[in-house]
Amino acid sequence: MLRLDTCCKTYRVGAFGGGELLAVNDVSFEVAPGEVVALIGESGSGKSTIGKMILRLLRVTRGTITFDGVDISSLEGRKLKDYYADVQAVFQDPFSSYNPIFKSDRVFAMLRHEYFSGLSGSEWKAKLERSLDSVSLSPGDVLGKYPHQLSGGQLQRLLIARALLLDIRMLVADEIISMLDASTRIDVLNLLGELKSRGLGVLFITHDLSLGHYISDRTIILRRGSVVERGSTQKVFGNPIHPYTKMLLASVPQLHKKWEEAAKELEVPAAAAGEGIGAVERPTPLVEVEDDHFAAVEPG
Repeated sequence: MLRLDTCCKTYRVGAFGGGELLAVNDVSFEVAPGEVVALIGESGSGKSTIGKMILRLLRVTRGTITFDGVDISSLEGRKLKDYYADVQAVFQDPFSSYNPIFKSDRVFAMLRHEYFSGLSGSEWKAKLERSLDSVSLSPGDVLGKYPHQLSGGQLQRLLIARALLLDIRMLVADEIISMLDASTRIDVLNLLGELKSRGLGVLFITHDLSLGHYISDRTIILRRGSVVERGSTQKVFGNPIHPYTKMLLASVPQLHKKWEEAAKELEVPAAAAGEGIGAVERPTPLVEVEDDHFAAVEPG
């Protein structure tokens, strides 16, 4: 369904744009229908940049992104509108997605005007209520309310409901639960799992390994804009190969250990920690270390 092939994104930086910052470096992966792919990396690793390129909010500098075999960079007008009917996103901060002076209904009214202008009032009401019900929201609890009158979890589920109104096939979920409390997080994660069972493809962008492990079928580990490990989530987490992946897994807090004990066990290789982070490197090619498990392994 969605395929990224050696995608790069370069920004012009410095005085008069004389320098370059390579934010995404030869990234390739796929997302299939009914599959959750976790894109994991620390802040600044290029995760959100990849999400924005998929959404056409940023142009790809080099490489291609295709959806059903069609290069999305060539889409314009009606074809681009049709692409957004298939591919939508929900972002980290639900409050920033709403104008505080308008009621929450406005995000649905705009969608109706753009995609469902032919529906009668009763047809639209029934469709909206079905969408809200699919994310466990009651219309009476959330419609007609201002954003500040709703919780972060309710606002986030409203955004997911908005995407589902379009019968989308692909959802880019960019850190969508990092601002939610623990009890609400599990509700949203379980909702994504239910949507996956209906055939929705999800790119789950996160810096939290435990969340990625909980929800995903496949995992991509991103470091400094390059993929250093990818494959079956069970294999990436159960048999990490790249030093950076090992470091990330070792850094996850464990309830059965005190901080002092865990800190003594954690040894971070300089290369994995990001030494010389300003340098532009050619990514190490991924090698298949076992079936459906690839890692950037230095020769020798």
